[in-house]
Amino acid sequence: MKEIKKVLICGLGAIGSIYAVKILKHKDVELSVLVDRARLIRYRQEPLIFNGEKYCFDYITADNPFIADLIIIATKSSALDSILVDLKGFVAKDTVILSLLNGLESEGKIAEVFGQDKVLYSYYIGHTSTRVGRNVSHDGVYKTVFGEKYNNEYSNNVLTVKNFFDKTGINYEIPVDMEYARWWKFLVNVGYNQASAVLNASYGNFQKSDQANKLAIKLMNEAVEIARVCGVKNTERLIPEVLEVVSTMVPETKTSMLQDVEAGRKTEVDIFAGYISELGKKYGIKTIYNDMFLEIIKAIDDKNSKK
Repeated sequence: MKEIKKVLICGLGAIGSIYAVKILKHKDVELSVLVDRARLIRYRQEPLIFNGEKYCFDYITADNPFIADLIIIATKSSALDSILVDLKGFVAKDTVILSLLNGLESEGKIAEVFGQDKVLYSYYIGHTSTRVGRNVSHDGVYKTVFGEKYNNEYSNNVLTVKNFFDKTGINYEIPVDMEYARWWKFLVNVGYNQASAVLNASYGNFQKSDQANKLAIKLMNEAVEIARVCGVKNTERLIPEVLEVVSTMVPETKTSMLQDVEAGRKTEVDIFAGYISELGKKYGIKTIYNDMFLEIIKAIDDKNSKK
């Protein structure tokens, strides 16, 4: 089984920086961070500050020669198309690709370009990582959920990444039913990311307000109906398990979508409410709340873009 020696990270924001900092500390791993020309100059001038400590990485652009054993994609979903173009010179026959992007579509898009045999399903879950400019703060509570769609037995790719995470101290979980796990994470985004963006609510607000929580649940209920039609098993467990985790979140932390709204960045509403709305039309399922939130959050994005 191949050992991961060379890692490429795409995206050094609130999530990507967690992995970059972990991996950088292991000197037997060659780590590079893929950036465009504009970021190359800016990042070299303004190092990443992670939990108060300065970090300098090997930043490379798409024309640099670097064949990666493992690629971790941690950008915003809107950047995926351009990332897939840039990655073509970095992927070899046995490269493994993990996408930590929100939503349910990124792995399929990556597989269309590089082949399903190189892609594992994955996502990040944990306490919110907060980014302000080049400063990122995180309390270390997180895990990387990854694997094939079903993991009754571990594939070679899963074992390769598992061994690498064990070596570098990256927290992880490999669920038997990754499809269920992916929809569980998606419900968190559909319910709490979107409701928080409209209500300007932290996790603490949801923990204290029944009305705010009910709004998130209405958004998630529509996603559960879609999941059931898509063949996801045990959908009756999805919302109770989401509520249990939300109740444990640090009260003052905020979802990534609310952070985007506050920073004037474009949100990922298209891959949340937009995706549910699209599948609702396809399967004849009413998605009243997600349709409404799609319009509201798009209006927020448009307002912020005009500042």
